[in-house]
Amino acid sequence: MGNDPLLFNKIAAAVIGALLLGMTAAFITSFVYKPKMLDKNVYSIDGGTVVASSSSTSAPKKIGPEPIAPMLAKADSAAGKKVAKKCTACHTFSKGRKNRIGPNLWNIVDAKQGGVAGYKYSGAFKKLGGLWSYEDLNKFLYKPKIYVKGTKMSFVGLKKADDRASMIVYLRSLSDNPKALP
Repeated sequence: MGNDPLLFNKIAAAVIGALLLGMTAAFITSFVYKPKMLDKNVYSIDGGTVVASSSSTSAPKKIGPEPIAPMLAKADSAAGKKVAKKCTACHTFSKGRKNRIGPNLWNIVDAKQGGVAGYKYSGAFKKLGGLWSYEDLNKFLYKPKIYVKGTKMSFVGLKKADDRASMIVYLRSLSDNPKALP
């Protein structure tokens, strides 16, 4: 390092000079490049909340999925099997298969909610009661976290009604004695 009495002054001058150069470059860049702001986000994130309209004359927005019964007759089980591939990381679908992170879904239609033998359900699922009807499956597949508040399930749901109908028809086919369609 030597005995240079101005060494610290030189270092300080270099740091200040670099900062001034960076600030000048940023100032000039702000004049040259003006990004166009989008009117709406390209990818919207659904927070699960419904904002009330400020207008008192408009009808309240419908919360939840549309009725699924009319769509089940034309739904395709093969398409439902493709949709179900999203679920294979956590669920099994064949008769007699073991539970994974989620329960085995064989014979789930018209079965007790939270009632697959050998699976340890969360407290939220244990409180459900009732049977998995077509409409209940539709609501659950639409947004599981809303249908079962407090579930550990991380699946966000199926927004498209056709996908939900196909998935329900596929789940219906996973039985020795499938429940009749409505």
